[in-house]
Amino acid sequence: MALPHSCCFRPGKVASRCNLFYSSGWQSNRQHNVLSCIKKSDQDNAHLQTKVGLLLDGIKWDDKGLAVAIAQNIDTGAVLMQGFANRDALLTTISSKKATFYSRSRSALWTKGETSMNFINVCDIFLDCDRDSIIYLGKPDGPTCHTGSETCYYTSVYDALNNTQVDENKLALTTLYSLESTIHQRKDELPTNGKPSWTKRLLLDDKLLCSKIREEADELCRTLEENEEKSRTASEAADVLYHAMVLLANRGVKIEEVLQVLRQRFSQSGIEEKKSRKS
Repeated sequence: MALPHSCCFRPGKVASRCNLFYSSGWQSNRQHNVLSCIKKSDQDNAHLQTKVGLLLDGIKWDDKGLAVAIAQNIDTGAVLMQGFANRDALLTTISSKKATFYSRSRSALWTKGETSMNFINVCDIFLDCDRDSIIYLGKPDGPTCHTGSETCYYTSVYDALNNTQVDENKLALTTLYSLESTIHQRKDELPTNGKPSWTKRLLLDDKLLCSKIREEADELCRTLEENEEKSRTASEAADVLYHAMVLLANRGVKIEEVLQVLRQRFSQSGIEEKKSRKS
């Protein structure tokens, strides 16, 4: 059951768990209680109840009634943590929009952040093709790992094999975030001795940085105007993106903040959004 992205932008208190914890068995009144938490003025509740029941029946729960549940950051793509969910945990997540799991050691449901207050605010929920694992796609309020790390995945197997000390600040970064991390490393190394790298030169010279962004943007536009090869367009776009990210680092803005702004605009007309900006 896909939830609209707008769910992420209405911060609020954790919703009631709707009496899900009294037993682990499936009962129709429990499903009804959960569905009563979902505001669906344009849908008949009985019809929605049937649809949710069918969806849950279609999941391949294991012999203990569980499925793997993975939480992923909707903006960075980082895998935050992995746990297990049963029917009640998934229903609670759907209704509260807070990532909820089933603790095998305690035999009870638990919502990530109920102690630390670092909730994972769920924007969408995905099932894999085999229907035996779940992704909670959302926005974390703070560090996910109990160690204080952004995610639970900071141990590189290759580093471990090379006897490299584990760094809890090292994350499993995608290409975009690896680039951002490198740029911030160069910024942290300032001031520099000797001949600075190109990134450091850009960070030290605002006029040079702005002129390069304008230059690279013009070259990107020319790939369209002059109908150049696709590879040329990709190359020039990479240049624009790199230089723009250096400017973001200079201004102390994370790429995640930019992506969040873009996500907030998904359900809004571009023309209307532009009109709403302050002059």
